[in-house]
Amino acid sequence: MFSAWSAVSPFGTGAEAYSAGLRSATSAVGALDPEAYPGPYERAGLVDGFSAAAALGKKGTRTMDRVTALAVSTVGELLERCGSSLLERPERVGLVLGTGSGSVQSIMDFTRDSLTGDRPYLVDPARFPNTVMNRAAGQSAIWHGIKGPNTTIAGGWLTGLLALGYAARLHRGGHCDRVLCGAAEEFSVQRAWLEWHAAEEAARPPLGEGGAAWLLEPGDEARAAGREPLARLLTTRFRAYHRPQDAGPALTECVRGALAEAGVSGGAVRLVAPLGAPGEEYAVLRALPAGSDPEWIRCRPLLGDASAAATGFQLAAVLAAAGDGRPAAGELSLVTGIDRDGTVGCAVLAR
Repeated sequence: MFSAWSAVSPFGTGAEAYSAGLRSATSAVGALDPEAYPGPYERAGLVDGFSAAAALGKKGTRTMDRVTALAVSTVGELLERCGSSLLERPERVGLVLGTGSGSVQSIMDFTRDSLTGDRPYLVDPARFPNTVMNRAAGQSAIWHGIKGPNTTIAGGWLTGLLALGYAARLHRGGHCDRVLCGAAEEFSVQRAWLEWHAAEEAARPPLGEGGAAWLLEPGDEARAAGREPLARLLTTRFRAYHRPQDAGPALTECVRGALAEAGVSGGAVRLVAPLGAPGEEYAVLRALPAGSDPEWIRCRPLLGDASAAATGFQLAAVLAAAGDGRPAAGELSLVTGIDRDGTVGCAVLAR
């Protein structure tokens, strides 16, 4: 069961800020300062005023990069909502965190310093940990005292969904009693240039950043701790496709397979949260079985392309709606995505 969640997003810090931003349906994408961000994009969805020192304090954050700070802050927001009792047995609490390549800025900066620094290629060794992909997950666990299984997942736009699927398997396998799960992404000039060259000119939306995280635990244990379950994860499902024109059929099979595996009908889907990248995703979802007239939540136009955090923000949007009583008990929510690198995925949740 999903029993708590939080987010650090362009809407602000915390679940309340994220929920309010979604309700207002006002874009959080704004103009970039060309001097601070001399890259190819003129607009982006940034977490306003965010820095590691401002969010976490000066102690221990001198060499912390942006994506790590976003992840540590997001996990901290979630833990604060859950209360200190969640970590009474920290070795039985797992953490699964999705990321892109870690911090693209840290990797490029460290590599450049190793090539341009004075012989013998002096670099700051304290910044080396920022160059590895699992830095954000490891630092989040160390910072907050989480001692259970610690896993980093990377999968492009589908990272949040892939992290969710892994977290569910980790819990089902008995490796932890509860699992914190989420995804984070940073904005940087280095990432902006990579995204610019990776996309066709017609498919270059403003970029976004931030993090979203949620808690998975048995419903009875959530209630015993004073947390009312928000939604139940029925299943996640993924497929691969070879050519761009195969993406739509692959997602169709993926959604149908997920609904069949969960033993539910597409007609019960009342809330849909699509990734919204260019492609056939909307056509597939509009072809849901007759009788299904779902509400749509579109995060991408409001937050920008959050890359590794994108489907994490979609899941957080569904949980925000659940907190508002949408959909009704017994009805379904569907989160979907098509990644440009050849994968599709979905998650089915029930109230």
